Amino acid sequence: MAAVDAARARAQAVLRVRGLALGAAALPVAVAVVLLAGRFTGRIGAPGSADAGVWDAVRWVVCAVAALVLLAAGLAAGAYARAVPPRTPAVPLAEEAAPELYRQIRDLAERLGVPAPSAIALTPDCDSWLEEPSGRRRKAPDGASAPVGDELGAGRDGRAAAPVLVIGSPFLWWMRAGELRALLAPVVAGTAASADPEIAAARRFLRALDASLGDRRGPGALPGALLDRLTRLLLAACRDHAAELERAVAAAASEQAKSVDYGLRIAAQEQVGLAYAGWDRLLTRVALPAWRLGRHPAHLNAGVVSALTELSRRDRLADGYGSRLGDRPACDLLEEPGEVDAAVSLLAAEVLFGEPVGTVGTGWRELAWADYPAEVVEAGWRGQAGALREVLGERAPEEPGPALHLVLTRLAEGGGEPLAAALAAHVARTGQVAPPLQVVRTGRDLLADHVTALVCLTAVEAGAGRPGLDWLDGPVLLLAGARRPELAALVAEAVEQGEDAPLRAWLESTGLRTAGSVRL
Repeated sequence: MAAVDAARARAQAVLRVRGLALGAAALPVAVAVVLLAGRFTGRIGAPGSADAGVWDAVRWVVCAVAALVLLAAGLAAGAYARAVPPRTPAVPLAEEAAPELYRQIRDLAERLGVPAPSAIALTPDCDSWLEEPSGRRRKAPDGASAPVGDELGAGRDGRAAAPVLVIGSPFLWWMRAGELRALLAPVVAGTAASADPEIAAARRFLRALDASLGDRRGPGALPGALLDRLTRLLLAACRDHAAELERAVAAAASEQAKSVDYGLRIAAQEQVGLAYAGWDRLLTRVALPAWRLGRHPAHLNAGVVSALTELSRRDRLADGYGSRLGDRPACDLLEEPGEVDAAVSLLAAEVLFGEPVGTVGTGWRELAWADYPAEVVEAGWRGQAGALREVLGERAPEEPGPALHLVLTRLAEGGGEPLAAALAAHVARTGQVAPPLQVVRTGRDLLADHVTALVCLTAVEAGAGRPGLDWLDGPVLLLAGARRPELAALVAEAVEQGEDAPLRAWLESTGLRTAGSVRL
């Protein structure tokens, strides 16, 4: 296969760079050995000869250079040996927790004629790939310490272990079992490249170079800076070959996977974009408000199914979902889908958000979807109302929370811009952000959110509404059991243009009074 030959050629080019580096390190030592041997045999600069002094000086210089080069080579070799390539956070999936999934992957590898992955892990992302095994461990869903691959990265027979198959967890819940098998075929086919000695050696060399950059566990600052410079030179020499190597490996795997479920894979790839859209929406609109309060929804992957089911009801993008319901979902390949979902959901909170505010020593608290409206939606509204009270300053009354009519009066008087600026500064000072998920919000956007929260809280305390969860939009207000989508436009008009009359009229039509303060 042309792609395989191209991959091997690129791997050989990377290994030639490694060989040239080793040769460059060995050359001064070899020259020093020749000069010293010539001195002892009397063939180069023999004692008493006319040029003995010159050759002695040359020998000293070459030996000094050889010693420095040998020292640098030793430091580099040690740094590359110590370097630990970064690994994607993932939850290892033991075979006992998913025997059917392991069996399906092994059958797939057999049909492709490639080695089966050594293990399977799940990650809270809409992607799948192969990752080299490592001895580092993370708690499995059952609480046991499960390795991702063998302890030393080698199989029981002493050979290098096959790579670990990392699967995006949303795929397991959204896709059918057949779709997942078809989607993973090109990924599993990539194990053939990992079994090729030259490709594997080239990849190990490149990973060691990448991982060693900036590693300061060894020598001091000056040797470390020189090592980084040397590493960057080697990476620059390998960059094009490395990129073409991976491109050729991907092309070979894709070509090989055409023999397995090719037609079904075309349909499955259409579901990838849908799953990504639903997962992103669920994280930014639903999970993020809970994470800010120190709660992590325990079943995000089940939530993405609900989100995409709701999308299928609203949007033609998900047409055909009903016809897929008769097929077996891929999560049925797990023994305990709920436990696995909880482990991946906790990892998503840890990776995408970090340590929750005000929970030192306690960490994340698990949240069931049934408790989301009361413990996230309403609590979030009260927090936003409290932020509004803070920025209203001296004009705010000494009451538990701000009255809605005071905020609307301030907006009608043209105070929206300074209020938005003060609120943006307050949120930046007190709020916790999730860099991977954070959407840039202007002060007016924040003000609109906080005014909406105050309106919703007013409705809840009046008994006219209740907090709810929309799988695509997150926290919502339900009046008589239904959403009122016109509220967002009315709030935006009051915030951006100072026109509070339409919002006041809407509040009056729903029986809400604006004079009373809310409870925080």
